[in-house]
Amino acid sequence: MRTGKELILATKTYTKENRLRSWFETIITLLMLITVFTSTLLSSLPMALKPFLSVLCGLIYVRMFIIYHDYQHHAILQKSFIATFLMRAFGVFILAPENIWKRSHDHHHNNNSKLTITGIGSYPTITKARFLSLNKKDRQIYLINRHPLTIFLGYFTLFLYWLNIKSFVQSPKKHLDSLFALVLHFVVGGLIWYYLGLATFMFSWFLPFLLSFAIGSYLFYCQHNFPEAQFKENQDWSYAEAALQSTSFMVLNPVLNWFTGDIGYHHVHHLNSRIPFYRLKETMKEMPELQNVHTTTLCPTDMVKCLRLKVWDPEAGRMLTMKEIYA
Repeated sequence: MRTGKELILATKTYTKENRLRSWFETIITLLMLITVFTSTLLSSLPMALKPFLSVLCGLIYVRMFIIYHDYQHHAILQKSFIATFLMRAFGVFILAPENIWKRSHDHHHNNNSKLTITGIGSYPTITKARFLSLNKKDRQIYLINRHPLTIFLGYFTLFLYWLNIKSFVQSPKKHLDSLFALVLHFVVGGLIWYYLGLATFMFSWFLPFLLSFAIGSYLFYCQHNFPEAQFKENQDWSYAEAALQSTSFMVLNPVLNWFTGDIGYHHVHHLNSRIPFYRLKETMKEMPELQNVHTTTLCPTDMVKCLRLKVWDPEAGRMLTMKEIYA
């Protein structure tokens, strides 16, 4: 069984992009997004249909975000002026503008499962000893950053605040696209509310974003914060080990796999982020080393197990719950 650099090199076979497939997946997703979003704006549409379309719109946002995410990883549609325009525009629309998203997400990939209190591009994770050494205020901030409400309200906490407000305030010149994303988001939302009413605003604008960001934030959290996940100090860290031991494979049904762009094959993606999302399943199927890995699901009991995890205990070799911290 291959490990380390040898294993990473073996995945290069699967990084070859099918350009026609990439464009097909992108165009069909964009067309679905435009069609469903436009439908939510129609006053002639029965109100009973709008909740369904609102949820569908949110799910399509998730899929299009994965395509945008793959583009930023240089996995698909590189050296295309049209793709560059579309992806930058979508990044602004989805409140994940290119400058802050790429920088923070690249940091996440290069530091996946390292113990850190900063949480750049990820959720902060520290040891039990360090947590207990913090003052009351810093403990509260740390726990708030990992709180289920912080995750499920990712619309406000991660996308509006962290990716846009905070990034622009800290570095205005570097993150003008974050300011533009905020202005566009509130102006368009405000126009929909003013001209089409509160109900249309909720179903066409607010709820799809709320749902898609909640899904995205939770997927991002649970695929690196699950009971078997391993965390390391910087000197003991290995890229390949972090991908296989600290990143989960989320078992989903075919419909959810489609809407999430197969991001459930997250350990494969972390081993080599240049593999196009539509080749992740193929990679796992053909490489035995990627098949015996830790899994997660969207089963409520599994979700609760992931959300209860707070700090890393190096002696026990696992994450602890709040109750266990003070035991």
